[in-house]
Amino acid sequence: MEHKTRSLNRLAFSATAHCLTGCAIGEVLGMVVGTAFGWGNWTTVVLAVILAFIFGYSLTLLPLFRAKLPVKTALGLAFAADTLSITIMEIVDNVIMLVIPGAMEAGLAELLFWGSLFFSLILAGLAAFPANRWLIVRGRGHAVLHQHHRGATPSQEDEPPHHGHYSHPH
Repeated sequence: MEHKTRSLNRLAFSATAHCLTGCAIGEVLGMVVGTAFGWGNWTTVVLAVILAFIFGYSLTLLPLFRAKLPVKTALGLAFAADTLSITIMEIVDNVIMLVIPGAMEAGLAELLFWGSLFFSLILAGLAAFPANRWLIVRGRGHAVLHQHHRGATPSQEDEPPHHGHYSHPH
């Protein structure tokens, strides 16, 4: 049982780190663009959120496209695997950035900006980890993606995800 828990936590951590990477790319790019152009907080946040979703989904889609999955199937898998995680991360990240005094107004060369962004992204990842773990336990989220990464056959793709998939070797 302990091995299964470690495997589950490892897969949930991997899913969270993967999702956080895409979110961080979009979030940093959005914050940098918004700050560089002197945009207001809300415009910057909207851009950062849009870019976080785009990059988050893109990092999931690339290996699915390399595996030659049809676009519709790949999009469905990416949306199912990442939407909850990205949403949680974006809410946490942006709320924290908005409540840290001066973080959104800080310049790109200021430690306050980068420190706040780093701190908010770490907390966002910690907040999303339980959701990713919960999805994986239920055979959803990255558990479904993992089936495709390990080479599920077309007939297996039509089957519902198997509970306990997280214990399979990576």
